[in-house]
Amino acid sequence: MKTKLLGRTGISVSELCFGTMSFGGDADEATSAAMYKAVRDAGINFFDCANEYNKGKSEEILGRLAKDHRDEVVLTTKCFNPTGPDVNARGANRRHVVKAVEASLRRLQTDRIDVLFLHRFDAVTPIDEMMRALEDMVRAGKVIYPAVSNWSAWQTQRAVDLQERHNWARLQVIQPMYNLVKRQAEVELLPMAEANGIGVIPYSPGAAGLLSGKYLGQAGTNDVGRLKTNKMYEARYGEAWAFEVAEKYVAFCKRRGLHPVSAAIAWVATHPAVTAPIVGARNLNQLKDSLAAVKVEMTPELRAEIADLSRTPPPATDRLEEQRTKASS
Repeated sequence: MKTKLLGRTGISVSELCFGTMSFGGDADEATSAAMYKAVRDAGINFFDCANEYNKGKSEEILGRLAKDHRDEVVLTTKCFNPTGPDVNARGANRRHVVKAVEASLRRLQTDRIDVLFLHRFDAVTPIDEMMRALEDMVRAGKVIYPAVSNWSAWQTQRAVDLQERHNWARLQVIQPMYNLVKRQAEVELLPMAEANGIGVIPYSPGAAGLLSGKYLGQAGTNDVGRLKTNKMYEARYGEAWAFEVAEKYVAFCKRRGLHPVSAAIAWVATHPAVTAPIVGARNLNQLKDSLAAVKVEMTPELRAEIADLSRTPPPATDRLEEQRTKASS
């Protein structure tokens, strides 16, 4: 497992980040521990979590597993989404961020969060208030690096500009969705991150299993699987064209002797703006294919061939003629 620098932090993280959303949910404590050991043995030192995952159980399990070697791992977590029935138990306002961080520190059994993400953009809280909340946590020593997840490019750039103006700790990491069928991040988010020296750890590189091949021939059907039983994933990946791309992609991988899961992760990892894709699993068997992504030789030519299987998002200006001219030159 190679390491890469995380944004402008100067710290080195593994080229894959392990997402712990399954801990305490699809994976019980014993399975979580087995997967944790497997990824540590593989060289992963970078772990992603969130306070809402399985109502805090994911943080609790991760905290117990990392406690004895806390200084050897880089832990992230997130706050924003509701953590209780109270109307104020949510959001990215300073009051909630303080309470959420304190609760995460207890569950993780640590004295600091290496990277804290605001999980979503808070439409009712001004950006300067959200950034001040992160700055407060940094100054208190409870958070080392501020970060955002699921923010647009303009929102992120506005936040960075405010932080620089006030001489506050700067956003160091973003966490967007990015995979072969969800490529909007290529238009503005990834170039913005590169321009600012911001680390990128994309989630869902396998498109929630769509690119694994297990949904072949199921576009428009009601067969079982997360894409059919989970409303969030159904809305995200349920369009027929996404299944068509997946079928072309899986057939391509079969011809080339590539495992579709491994190649999908490697494709995301080799974008120049990406630091480390977040890989997750519900069991050890699923995990093997994700870890094998580091063995895939994703050349620029192979990456371009795979990209051609899906829709290229239009440029930010919608001047498609310029994109086509560039591609043909």
